[in-house]
Amino acid sequence: MRHALLFSVFVIASCGLAYELIAGALSSYLLGDSVMQFSTVIGTYLFAMGVGSWLSRYITRDLIGRFIQIELMVGLLGGFSAVGLFLVFTWLSAPFKLVLYLVVFGVGVLVGLEIPLVMRILKRELAFKDLVSQVLTFDYLGALAVSILFPLILAPHLGMVRTGLLFGLLNVGVALWALHLFREQLPAHRALLAQSWGVFGLLLAGFAGAGQLTSMAEAHVYADEIVHAESTPYQRIVVTRWRDDLRLFLNNNLQFSSHDEYRYHEALVHPGLSSLPGAKRVLVLGGGDGLAVREILKYPGVESVTLVDLDPGMTDLFSTAPALVALNEGALKSDRVTVVNADAVQWLEESRDYFDFIVIDFPDPSNFALGKLYTAAFYRLIEKRLSANGLLVVQSTSPLYARQSFWCVVTTLESVGFKTSPYHTQVPSFGEWGYILAGRRSFVPGGLELPKTRYLTPQIIPGMFVFPADMGRVPAEVNQLNNQVLVRYFEAEWRKVIR
Repeated sequence: MRHALLFSVFVIASCGLAYELIAGALSSYLLGDSVMQFSTVIGTYLFAMGVGSWLSRYITRDLIGRFIQIELMVGLLGGFSAVGLFLVFTWLSAPFKLVLYLVVFGVGVLVGLEIPLVMRILKRELAFKDLVSQVLTFDYLGALAVSILFPLILAPHLGMVRTGLLFGLLNVGVALWALHLFREQLPAHRALLAQSWGVFGLLLAGFAGAGQLTSMAEAHVYADEIVHAESTPYQRIVVTRWRDDLRLFLNNNLQFSSHDEYRYHEALVHPGLSSLPGAKRVLVLGGGDGLAVREILKYPGVESVTLVDLDPGMTDLFSTAPALVALNEGALKSDRVTVVNADAVQWLEESRDYFDFIVIDFPDPSNFALGKLYTAAFYRLIEKRLSANGLLVVQSTSPLYARQSFWCVVTTLESVGFKTSPYHTQVPSFGEWGYILAGRRSFVPGGLELPKTRYLTPQIIPGMFVFPADMGRVPAEVNQLNNQVLVRYFEAEWRKVIR
């Protein structure tokens, strides 16, 4: 019996941490700023556990029965937390944060009640020093197990909704096991058994219908029909379609619309690459959709393109889905293209190759994981891989809506010795969008010969490097790894635009 209860401690510790990680990850997906979300979720959860531990002193009778009921409540609330939060966000976005922290607080209070009750049940069999050490050992081991399994297996393969429901079932499993162990000591055994199987049935039905629940929730997030949705270890990938318009969303953020993506990608690639007639080796960082590579392959003189994208889910999707392969014109299958799925920082540190043109096409710096890819330290790595007369281009968010963020990227590039040439263009899906060309020499637009394009012409390129007054340069700090000032600029500026 003692070993069974200690194993229960292992399970309930795993479940408690899983609900905490689900709330933090889901809020990061939906609200951005992962450091802020995880910090506040963890703080609220730990405080609630303290409240629960304090409240446990008032449970004085039928400890085993109360423990079983608490397990059922944790399983029900924690198990359905992910799908509930998802539905609240899609249908009632205004109170999402309030509901998020109420759920986290509720789960934390219930989890805080669990361990003191188990310790009081076990104290009849163990001395105090053994009781505390063994209970805490199994508690910490359970937390360790789920902290490893969650990012590697559970979140990418089961998704948030099914993961939550799975751990809810485990909590009910603990309740049923306790019912079996203490069946002779429970006067309300039949009532508790009925409650346990009722909650188990609800969670099992939710687990079986998790795909439909997720689809129903996402159908309200995205205005158009979802034609592909998957969770990878790195992000949530959703592709929607309306008539002939395909749209890609990563973690709920629009990445492109097929109606006007050519404007973005032509502006990203051609002003720089067309000025390098001798360019033979090109590096693309990010851009797993292959659309920037499509534009690069229009230059017959380019002998090799290396695409480094962290997520194999992205490059596999855009290499195999017929509609998406048609959009990038099979760029990722070209003999001239090498696809590498790796972290850009680690790959740059290990690489010994030099490139004539480097395209940096990462998502906007909406969190610190992405913000590190816009730091001075990262650009110093880039400088080591750039050939003597090479150029690099960085997509750099909107100079109109996120003006200080845009010029922060310029300042950061200049801080490592690059000469910069910022420019901008209009992309209807995003509005005014900004880019920065950089190299060891100054870039002078004009006199460029372009391959076949739908938007760019040699005549309009010089005007892209002219900024109106409301997008002109403003002071900004250098984005360093230890301050990530760019993420703070970005959050503050886009918060005024996105409602």
